[in-house]
Amino acid sequence: MKLQGNITLRRLIAAVMGLPLTWLVTSMPAIAQNAYITNQGVYPNFSNTVTVIDTTTDKVVTTVDVGLAPAGVAVTPDGSKVYIANEAVKGTVSVIDTATNTVSATIAVGSNPLGVAVKPDGSKVYVTNKGRRGTVSVIDTATDSVSTTIDLGLTPIGVAVAPDGSKVYVANEAVNGTVSVIDTATNAVSATVAVGRHPTGIAIKPDGSRVYVVNRGNGTVSVLDGTNKEVATIDVGLAPFGVAVAPDGRRVYVTNLNNTVSIIDTATNAVTATISVGKGPLGIAFTPDGSKAYVANELDHTVSVIAIPSNTVVATIHVGTSPIAFGIFILPSFSHPQLNPHSSKPQR
Repeated sequence: MKLQGNITLRRLIAAVMGLPLTWLVTSMPAIAQNAYITNQGVYPNFSNTVTVIDTTTDKVVTTVDVGLAPAGVAVTPDGSKVYIANEAVKGTVSVIDTATNTVSATIAVGSNPLGVAVKPDGSKVYVTNKGRRGTVSVIDTATDSVSTTIDLGLTPIGVAVAPDGSKVYVANEAVNGTVSVIDTATNAVSATVAVGRHPTGIAIKPDGSRVYVVNRGNGTVSVLDGTNKEVATIDVGLAPFGVAVAPDGRRVYVTNLNNTVSIIDTATNAVTATISVGKGPLGIAFTPDGSKAYVANELDHTVSVIAIPSNTVVATIHVGTSPIAFGIFILPSFSHPQLNPHSSKPQR
């Protein structure tokens, strides 16, 4: 008899042993959710590595060689693959198999790719190419090949996909910045929204009701509603770059060049606290349970670990040269984290 994955196997064992299935699941230790930190290096000595951190121990478990000048990162919803944007002129995306932490594919995309985001159903990956005439490469995850290219004619940087998968939001880093809204059914731009100066990071509330756009040029965050209207502008720190929404949707964390993270209350659109972190913070992401946030500090080559809700830095992890980690770089969790519902392999 062919067994369909670990769940079927555990049901069979439970039946033979006369034990409830819940005993087998809950008695097994949860497998850690790893964080994948891109280390870009400094021109002309670009790096080509990704540091893998076990978020339960906050220890480095391995380093993966990828393409030239890695920056953007995104994890598939099933946790099986990590897509890394290598920000060289002849841009590529490295695909990391999380079961082995090795590169399983290298995909040619546009010039100077930076942002990466995955569709919630895992079928597509969207990569912003900021060089030359700005484009977005759409990767089919079944084949790990580019299925289409969307021409924006701007300087796309940050990218995020709506929770229902219907829209992709792209921050275009111009002096008079905009956000392009792409309809995923047609791969056409359905709206262009004016925001602040030099927008970079972009993140969406889990219920899809708000989009948060970081404006590096004027130290603000633009808040867009479901109709693509700017409903608030929030002052944060100096030259903000990265942004992440807490899993419960109540707080937004923004990294600032003056070595701080601003915390925004989503109910009031007000900054409620500021945390000191490492030097030159850029990328930021939460663990799936919302208990910790990880910040990549480009200038001192570290990752700061923030405990929540105390909002204190509880660990500093040394990684590679000039970490960027632009995107959602921590593996997702499931109701039983050790089980991967889309694979017969254990979730790593």
